[in-house]
Order: sequence, then structure tokens, then C-alpha cells
Amino acid sequence: MTMLLFLAAICLSLAVFKVAQVATLPARNRRARIRTAATYGHVRATKGPDRVKFADRVLTPLVAWLSRMMLRLTPKQNLETISALLMSAGMRNTSPQAFLAAKGGCAIGGLVLGLLVGSASSGGLALVFGIGLGAIGYIAPAIIVSGRARRRGAALIAALPDALDLLAVSVEAGLGFDAAIAKLVQYMKGPLSDEFELALGEMRIGESRADALKKLAARSGTQEISSFVRSIIQADQLGTSLGRILRVQATDTRNKRQAAAEEKAMKAPIKMLFPTVLFIFPAMFIVVLGPAMLSLGQVFGF
Repeated sequence: MTMLLFLAAICLSLAVFKVAQVATLPARNRRARIRTAATYGHVRATKGPDRVKFADRVLTPLVAWLSRMMLRLTPKQNLETISALLMSAGMRNTSPQAFLAAKGGCAIGGLVLGLLVGSASSGGLALVFGIGLGAIGYIAPAIIVSGRARRRGAALIAALPDALDLLAVSVEAGLGFDAAIAKLVQYMKGPLSDEFELALGEMRIGESRADALKKLAARSGTQEISSFVRSIIQADQLGTSLGRILRVQATDTRNKRQAAAEEKAMKAPIKMLFPTVLFIFPAMFIVVLGPAMLSLGQVFGF
């Protein structure tokens, strides 16, 4: 009960502070405009170092501390594996340290929330709620990122045959491979186009074609794109026709996509069996056998 009162007092204080901020916002804006107009045209020399931002003072050290703690608690994790997972999910702007800090923050937040909820309930389940919600908060970021990586990988594989057809047409029309990738980036949208655009940018700043394509395959994390990259590198080294290689790769990836779709269609009846047994058959039995059971009850008197 004490924890609930303390939490309610904190929420009430935050609400009062927010209302006061909103109520005084026009006056504060007016004073700021008057102060700006009064000091317009005057240059004030700043003395001493500039004021450090809140993110640099608090958030960055907190993220670094949480990431170090997570690496100590789970030594099997490493930054390279987490970076590859984030790349495959398309989260290039998220660092591995930030991801580890998010896992630690969610775990601590779930633990605190579970303790608060458990202390409010009867039966002394605060520790159980705390451990359960803390575990959920720890696992949830990894599940979300892994799901996003799987969906992005499926989108890459789905768009690969069309992209290879466009590359083949461009190369057969007389364009170089880099110019063909530029055409692909221009006319296609989606995660595959973004990956080719990044590879094209790396090649334009001096990265070799083989290294840029290898990085593309590592970021995608799919077998189909890795096979395409190996074929392009081998054709570039041996001097074979890129157009023919791209045509063969496009046909192969399209056949694999069709086979995967047929496999999913064949698995659909098996997956539909369990919901049918759990939700449809009981209702059917009630409708079919219900009147018979009522009649038997009237006959036998129960």
C-alpha cells in the first residue's frame, strides 16, 4: 500500500509540474522574445568551455555503463554478433552498445514494475512478478530485432529476382555493372534497393567491387544474396559474361521463391489442423450432439 501511495504521489507531482509548464508557456515565450529583442545586435563573448548537453552528460555514460554490465552478465554475447543482427534488421543507426543498454534498461524497468505490481497484490508475489517482467523486458528487444531481421530477409529474397532481371537487362543493354546498380537504385524501392545503394556508395568512394558486394551479403544475411555475390565476384575474376550470369541467377532465385511458396502452401493444412481441433470441432460437437444429449437427459431423468 505504501508503494502505491508513493507512486501516486510521484504521478501527481509530475501532472502538476506539466500543468504548470503548459500554463506558463505563453508568458515564458513572451519573456524570451523580449530578451532576444533587447540583446539583438550585441555579441557577447563566451568565457570558459561550452555547456555540455544532457545527452553527453547523462545518457551517453548511462548507455556505456549498461552495455558494459550486460556484456559482463552475458559473456557469450559479443559486439560483432549484435552488430551483424542489427545490420540484418536494417538498424544501421543503432549501435550494439545502445541495443545492449536497451535490453538492460527494459530488464530493470520490468523488474521495478513487477515489484510494484506484486507488492500491490496479495499473496507476496512481488518477487515472482519482478523476475517475470524483468525476464520479459530482457528478452523482448532481441525478439523484436530478430523478427524484424526475418521480415527484412524475406523482403530481400522476394525482391531479388526482379532486381536481377533489371540488372541483366541493363548489363545486356551495354551499361557497366556499377551503372546497372545505379539504375536499380533509381527504379526500385525497398530494403534491397537500400542495400544496393549503400554498396554503390561504397564503390564510389573507392571500395573495390568485391569488398562492397561481400559487405552487402554480410548485411543481408540471406543465402540467396550470398550466392549472387559469389557468382558476380567469380564472373568478374574469370571475365565471363555478367548478363548471362545474372539471367541464370534470376531464374534460379525465382524457382527457389516458387518452391518456397509451394512449401508454405503445403504446410498450411497442417498448421490449420490445430486451430480447427481447438476452436471449430468443440462448437460443432455442441451443435450436433447437444440436442441428443438433452433428449437422453430427459429420457434417463438427469
